[in-house]
Amino acid sequence: MSYIKNSINLNTGTIEQKREEIKKQFLQTYELDEKLFDLLKDKKYLCEQPNRLRHPLIFYYGHTATFFINKLVLANIIKQRINPEYESIFAIGVDEMSWDDLNHKHYSWPTYEQTKAYRDGVKEIVLDLIDNLEFTLPINWDSPMWVILMGIEHENIHIETSSVLLRELGIEFLKEEELFIYKNEASEICPKNELLEVKGSTVILQKDRHNPIFYGWDNEFSFHKAEIKDFQASKYLVSNGEFLEFVNEGGYKKPDFFSNEGKEWLTFTQAKHPTFWIKKDNSYFLREINREIPLPLNYPVDVNLYEAEAFCKYKSLKLGFEVRLPSEDEYYALYNYTNAQEKDANIGLTQFNQSPVNKYKFDHFYDIVGNVWQWSLTPIYPFDDFKTHPIYDDFTTPTFDDRHALIKGGSFISFGNETLKEARYAFRKHFFQHAGFRYVKSDNNYRTKLNDNIYETDESISLYCEFHYGIENLGVKNFSLNSVELLKPYLKNLKTSKALDLGCSVGRASFELAKIYDEVIGIDFSTNFINVGVKLKNYESLIYKVRKEGEIFEEKMVSLKSLDLDDIKEKVTFMQGDASNLKDIYTQFDLIFCSNLIDRLYYPLRFLQDMPKRINKDGLLVLLSPYTWLEEYTLKENWLGGYIKDNKEVYTLDTLKQNLKDFELIDTIDVPFVIKETARKHQHTISQMSIWKKK
Repeated sequence: MSYIKNSINLNTGTIEQKREEIKKQFLQTYELDEKLFDLLKDKKYLCEQPNRLRHPLIFYYGHTATFFINKLVLANIIKQRINPEYESIFAIGVDEMSWDDLNHKHYSWPTYEQTKAYRDGVKEIVLDLIDNLEFTLPINWDSPMWVILMGIEHENIHIETSSVLLRELGIEFLKEEELFIYKNEASEICPKNELLEVKGSTVILQKDRHNPIFYGWDNEFSFHKAEIKDFQASKYLVSNGEFLEFVNEGGYKKPDFFSNEGKEWLTFTQAKHPTFWIKKDNSYFLREINREIPLPLNYPVDVNLYEAEAFCKYKSLKLGFEVRLPSEDEYYALYNYTNAQEKDANIGLTQFNQSPVNKYKFDHFYDIVGNVWQWSLTPIYPFDDFKTHPIYDDFTTPTFDDRHALIKGGSFISFGNETLKEARYAFRKHFFQHAGFRYVKSDNNYRTKLNDNIYETDESISLYCEFHYGIENLGVKNFSLNSVELLKPYLKNLKTSKALDLGCSVGRASFELAKIYDEVIGIDFSTNFINVGVKLKNYESLIYKVRKEGEIFEEKMVSLKSLDLDDIKEKVTFMQGDASNLKDIYTQFDLIFCSNLIDRLYYPLRFLQDMPKRINKDGLLVLLSPYTWLEEYTLKENWLGGYIKDNKEVYTLDTLKQNLKDFELIDTIDVPFVIKETARKHQHTISQMSIWKKK
């Protein structure tokens, strides 16, 4: 079968032509995702967990459909969910972040039949939107059609992820017949690799979020420039044959070849050869997605970053000079030097496996694009003027942690955005993703860390850091600290085992509550916010910047130790979640604390209706809000107050009383707060704290 591998041009053609292009790509991606799971001998095997750091396969089968609904609801493109339970349990859990709940015992996963029916329902909704959604050209990231494209590109990523998970699954669970096209070009001879000259150049990446030619993720936009001097790069990707020398000479038994993190991985896994190699007697075999074949020495090796780095150290000793992985900018220089965009490549599922490293020629080099992803040594970092897309703020920001490295070039099963030069995908250094590498000899500068200090680069997040962790402003006490202090008298003689800080933002109240409660879970929809709390837990300090005037900023530093919170930090866990659609596992709390949350929910009434089942008897529900209802957050029909109905003024507190029948209102307290925007501009607001006791 021939697949559409390219991204959709967002500028050309008519509206109707664009609808047809988008529809074709959506159907291809959606159906290809499902076809992958047809490789299972029985759909009951969707309950299998190929990698203990990932969810069972059924999660991935449901996740890509759920993504569409969750983003469409968030963008106010659709008003109703299909299945709130599915749209909760299938929402997150794809990368072992601290806020991913990967305990499969927490969930009762639906069956294949149930999930397929759900996917079919989502398919109908998306097709209807593609046909009828009003939009203009060019499509940019403010367009409602951008959200559809986001879902398509998200599913492209998961087609790769799922193919890797199937590759990690026991072969006994998979059909032997070829549902996809394998090409058998294996050889016991591999070409001898060599270093070739690459002419240096000025690397420029410039992508306008207001007028993009192709879809892109948040990390691709803005402007990036780098000066790259002449360097040398390996002619071929490192083949299984070239890597076999490293294995045969005991490379895995020599920890000095590995970085400190690599040594930890090596100790943990006790690896003796690449993960997808299988040793039988004295011979090696290669695990492809649903078959095993004698090890093709002419195919590129599949490894993680630690293995690639170790090989480079080994190779450096053999060569007598240093070689290393390329940087992101060196990859771009090589891409430009070979005019890679004009060359054929093993990409877009031309075939269902890798190809010989000497098959796809890019001038004097091979496989600049396609075959397997190529590890770089660059940790993903934000370009200047980086902004998260408001509908998907957790695509990139969680990876700004020095634990994710960029991979470039795409693989045999890459589509859409993944095929573009400017695509910036980052993976955990120990993960496998149809990824190999080439090496370079270079004296170009490169970065190996995101920051020497943990730094919050987003100004809007910095504003909240100052709000939560800064000192009082204009004589008004720190809001998070003051709110918890005001609550303390109401906690006498109450159970203080488990608390939930819902809408925790950057986490100050979560830490303060941990002084009182044995366990505190902080949940926020935004991983941008959560990441601050996680960083403070994991690192000694966090630096952020606050605007003083115009383009003048002041750097500030916060640490839990300086706030006397270091001793209790392990009692706090941060998770991502939707307050209007919480997972069922979040129950049996003695306190649910919601600070400036309720007037930012898209379904506040559903939130109220959900609270009784989550709080223990005599437990407290604490709501803080200035009741600033805005249609950009909550459709007016869903407001709890601040409007006139039947010639009567409706106030939020009255609506709360009407809908919290399972609770007794204990007290209300006005709590002022100040948000400092600049040295001379402050927002002064008064939030009302209402304290409710579960009957």
